[in-house]
Amino acid sequence: MGLFDRLFGKKEEPKIEEVVKEALENLDLSEDTEAEEVSQEVAEVESSEEGLLEEEENQDTVEESLDSEPDVEVHQEKVEELLNSEEVTEEENTELLETVEENSSEVLEPETSQVEETVQEKYDRSLKKTRTGFGARLNAFFANFRSVDEDFFEELEELLIMSDVGVQVASNLTEELRYEAKLENAKKPDALRRVIIEKLVELYEKDGNYDEQIHFQDGLTVMLFVGVNGVGKTTSIGKLAHRYKQAGKKVMLVAADTFRAGAVAQLAEWGRRVDVPVVTGPEKADPASVVFDGMERAVAEGIDILMIDTAGRLQNKDNLMAELEKIGRIIKRVVPEAPHETFLALDASTGQNALVQAKEFSKITPLTGIVLTKIDGTARGGVVLAIREELNIPVKLIGFGEKIDDIGEFNSENFMKGLLEGLI
Repeated sequence: MGLFDRLFGKKEEPKIEEVVKEALENLDLSEDTEAEEVSQEVAEVESSEEGLLEEEENQDTVEESLDSEPDVEVHQEKVEELLNSEEVTEEENTELLETVEENSSEVLEPETSQVEETVQEKYDRSLKKTRTGFGARLNAFFANFRSVDEDFFEELEELLIMSDVGVQVASNLTEELRYEAKLENAKKPDALRRVIIEKLVELYEKDGNYDEQIHFQDGLTVMLFVGVNGVGKTTSIGKLAHRYKQAGKKVMLVAADTFRAGAVAQLAEWGRRVDVPVVTGPEKADPASVVFDGMERAVAEGIDILMIDTAGRLQNKDNLMAELEKIGRIIKRVVPEAPHETFLALDASTGQNALVQAKEFSKITPLTGIVLTKIDGTARGGVVLAIREELNIPVKLIGFGEKIDDIGEFNSENFMKGLLEGLI
């Protein structure tokens, strides 16, 4: 079963047996109907009698509780008399006070349970702006057209581009819809609504090979993080450190963005906050030397996950490329098969600019996955489709919001459901 069918179900024509069954069920059988009406009336009488009995029981309960109030007042008066009595010792006074306080706290402070969000609820919440924006544009688009013509397809392509799915995705999808319209002889725009959503899902699904799983190792797993400043790269590392430590892993961070003092301080603060060690070097130190220290410490201390934060000076690509190549060589000197993941952090709110960054970084260093940040604050979540179609780099991690646990491994089914739910 394909991704679209798993998300939204197959569109099937009713079987002839079901049609016949429905027709038989709708036959006017007067005797059965009268019997049903009689049984319904009996049930109503019984339910009304039960309701009266419940009301009488509730009334008795209320009266009993009202009668018990003077007993509470008498009990409180006795406590006060005992407290003021000279015959009661100071120790007994203290015990009485503690008993009263415990009883009152049980009444005044009921337990409140916090409901934890499910993964799908996080996707639904964080994609609300994208879904609402795309849905509103799609609904307005269908309202403006009465027939399927060339203007319909041109306007649709423009709508898709505005939804940040990318020029290539918009162009490919529009061409496929032209073919589908001819094949199905579709005359009305609403006939193509489901097909549009189905094609968007198929574009993401491709050959069904998503490669979204993070390649954790039996021993040390080394993750290298790249991305321009301000996209949430360091924050994502800190949140992941918390997530993996909560899962029982030994985690270590490396602050290799040594030319920006704020980046080192920020990562060090995250390390203090989630209680994981952070390897740093002197100001303006060679990033590769800090990475080497981190790698050696990780091996010596039996670390499970080592996450390395790097600089993001995309405006000086030559220097950045040389720096990342050197870091890569140093990592392999200690663990030849590492880094096991090279993640590019992208701010979803930048839309097509995120796609440009992904293209540029993919030229600088091989990327194994993307960390998509700030998805909750933007209507541009469609950029995931553009990245998938144009670069074929899988999104592996996604940030849902500001809370420390608002990060998780990306799941295409959860994402597409959160993005397109309610549009069919």
